[in-house]
Amino acid sequence: MQHTFYKYQGTGNDFVMIDNRQQTFDKNNTKQVAFLCDRRFGIGADGLILLENHLEHDFKMVYYNADGNESSMCGNGGRCLVAFAKQLGVISDKAVFEAIDGLHHATIEGDIVKLQMVDVNTVEKHENHVFLDTGSPHHVQFEENIEDFNIKSKGAEIRYGAPYNEAGSNVNFVKKQSDNEFRVRTYERGVEGETLSCGTGVTAVALAMHYIGETEKNHVTLNVEGGKLEVCFDVENNTYNNVWLIGPAKFVFKGTI
Repeated sequence: MQHTFYKYQGTGNDFVMIDNRQQTFDKNNTKQVAFLCDRRFGIGADGLILLENHLEHDFKMVYYNADGNESSMCGNGGRCLVAFAKQLGVISDKAVFEAIDGLHHATIEGDIVKLQMVDVNTVEKHENHVFLDTGSPHHVQFEENIEDFNIKSKGAEIRYGAPYNEAGSNVNFVKKQSDNEFRVRTYERGVEGETLSCGTGVTAVALAMHYIGETEKNHVTLNVEGGKLEVCFDVENNTYNNVWLIGPAKFVFKGTI
């Protein structure tokens, strides 16, 4: 079957977008999803996202990792889907949509998309790392030698090791650059390697750095391999709420396959 697709990227985190409002895409065909995401034999992407109808809200987001499996929330993917929805005429400058972790509000102005993330009320501080779930699970740890660090090797070791084991975790390596600016590199499960950016990852880093006292700011800049993202948030009763992920989401090309 032939599919029309749209390619989007948010700070280098790239996605195949498909309009599935007519339910023509076989969502159980993991091999097809993996093929479409394959950078040599398919289109090439970190993940595939379906835009579907929703009875009460603007649309529904269905997200698959590059390995073909449906996955937890993707922040940059959500931002790109908002831009895609605008291109399709589904929304104008605001959106409310459902993802696997619940409802998300978003705004779009030009190519800048602001996406409200889930509230976070549990942050685990360990001896050498912080763990929290920002719609996807994230391990956060410092790495001073971040530029030359072997992200794939060390990331895989942590992702598959205890306590995460088979379920796994995304892994973020962080270097502090100023009071409200951090350098981040991320190993993503499902991609099984480094991505140029990870939206839930930088959100996790911003909250983790605030939680352990590395920043007192509630508006943090995160420098990733693919550019720059911002995260702002409030803290109330030991809960991080009103959490927003901010950055560019850009259309790359359209095609059929």
